[in-house]
Amino acid sequence: MKEFVYLMCPITTLIICQIIKFILESYDSKKLKWGRLFNGSGGMPSSHTSLTFSITFLIGLKLGFESPLFAIPLVYSLITAYDAMGLRRESGRQAAIINQILDELFSKESKTGIIHLKEQVGHQPLEVLAGIILGIGMAFLFSII
Repeated sequence: MKEFVYLMCPITTLIICQIIKFILESYDSKKLKWGRLFNGSGGMPSSHTSLTFSITFLIGLKLGFESPLFAIPLVYSLITAYDAMGLRRESGRQAAIINQILDELFSKESKTGIIHLKEQVGHQPLEVLAGIILGIGMAFLFSII
């Protein structure tokens, strides 16, 4: 397992993140949300952020935080976190407005072939922070393996 730790850590982190989303959203809606196990966009915690920060901090813990091999993924992790709160969040807002316009223009029975856009693609800052914490926590766990 030690030879695959740099793959196992982010993959395991992603799986745990999706399970957390499944549990939280199933609890909130009072019905099982099986789709959340496979769809990582949006929600608490950020799966993209947790995945990138897990590998970044595992590299830092194993190879040193002063290493260029830590600096490179750190930059990409920060871009991922920023993008999750910025561009992707704005895309979700736009999708919600477009869906509202479509609902107002066309009745539910209309056969236009237009489907609703996915609205939950970005993250609130707290969801990104939770992803960072999960990723760093998983990196610490995998660093001792």
